[in-house]
Amino acid sequence: KSGLDPGGAWHAWGMACLKAGNLSSAREKFNRCLKPPMDLNQLNHGSRLVQDVIQYLESTVKPILIADDDYFTTLRELEATLRTRSLSLEMMCEGKIQHNSYYQECLFYLHSYGTNLAIISFYMRHDCMREALLHLLNKESPSEVFIEGIFIPSYESGKLHMLENLLETIDPGLESWGVYLIAACKYLQRKNYYHILYELQQFMKDHVRAAMTCIRFFTHGAKSYTELGGKQTWLLKIKDHLKVYLQEVSRSSGRKKMAFTFRKKMSATDVSRHINTVDLQMEVTKFLHRCESSGNSQMAGSSLPTLFGNNNMKMDVACKVMLEGKNIEEGFGIAFRVLQDFQLEATEVYSKVAKQLVKQQKYSEIRQLLKCVNESGVAAKNDGDNIILNCLNEFKNIPAEDLDNLIQDMDSDENKIQAYVMCNKLRSAYLVSVRQEKTRAVQLVQHVQQLAENSGDDVVKAICAQWL
Repeated sequence: KSGLDPGGAWHAWGMACLKAGNLSSAREKFNRCLKPPMDLNQLNHGSRLVQDVIQYLESTVKPILIADDDYFTTLRELEATLRTRSLSLEMMCEGKIQHNSYYQECLFYLHSYGTNLAIISFYMRHDCMREALLHLLNKESPSEVFIEGIFIPSYESGKLHMLENLLETIDPGLESWGVYLIAACKYLQRKNYYHILYELQQFMKDHVRAAMTCIRFFTHGAKSYTELGGKQTWLLKIKDHLKVYLQEVSRSSGRKKMAFTFRKKMSATDVSRHINTVDLQMEVTKFLHRCESSGNSQMAGSSLPTLFGNNNMKMDVACKVMLEGKNIEEGFGIAFRVLQDFQLEATEVYSKVAKQLVKQQKYSEIRQLLKCVNESGVAAKNDGDNIILNCLNEFKNIPAEDLDNLIQDMDSDENKIQAYVMCNKLRSAYLVSVRQEKTRAVQLVQHVQQLAENSGDDVVKAICAQWL
């Protein structure tokens, strides 16, 4: 008469029937106020009213086993149980749930009015993981439901291995679980749970991604190559994963294509390249670890470069290897392989090293660097000269004797003249200029004369004028 919503009254009446043990009457009352959710895959446990019903039923479980306790089973409970049993429930959980009328009642309400997450969470609460998984598959629920309802509860309660075993039992190839497993990996990565992630990737036989996780274990948080020296087992694990992947690829290429849809793919060429990178990183690690242990390290405090970074980082590795040995020659071989393997800009790296050596005032080492570069067999004609010119561009205060030695080491007279001009040694520039072919010599001497005039060097200006 007053036009109020009768839902609350029906719900209260239904709860009263439940508490009185009148299960069939409760269903009838709840049928008038409970509604199934619009979207079964929404990430919640359904309406508050349904949750209240389930909560009450779970807290009031009576140990009434249909098979054993016939005498104590009231007619009403038996009737309700039979009706629940006749529902087309996809699966039945082994053990107590199957035989208990109150649990069956929970399933009735969940299947009628609950979300998929609510049903799956109910199964998980009562140790029916298999049923939870089958329900997920049958309903083709999205991966969020798997993460919330099954995956998080499994690893939080230490049942990840049980989950893995069940996934494999239901589908040995794991293909039907692919989308769920990849979602679980992404979730773990977001959370920075890399140890669980690595374990899961190994279970998935996703060797390429497992290798990538090992790279993170190797590089993450290390402040020195001494630390990386203690983490070399991760490099061996990366190699193992990549080799197993190569074996699997070669096995499957003989037969018809295997559909490893969710596992990361990579060409055999790329995998071999990565294995070479790991080998080279092991050499770099051993070498730099040895240098740090013997106290040769000059570049402490800078970020720690490895060959798993971008090209700039790889160039930093090459520099570090050359600068941290007893001398340039000791590390040049490894650095040269880094430059070759990754096709890096060699002159840029050599110039960087030379500049560091100037800062450290190791001028004889620069000459040794030039010798190594020239003997490497792949240096262009002017590479050595360019390295020195790059240095002079930045450092004007190299001691005179060392400066002369460096410029004398240059191949091209033109470059020598340029170097002398950069260092304001106009007399030396004049002396090299006059040795050139007549026409070119005139141009060069005129240029030196002009510079002498600009800088007020009357002596050199007069010499140039006399020669001209």
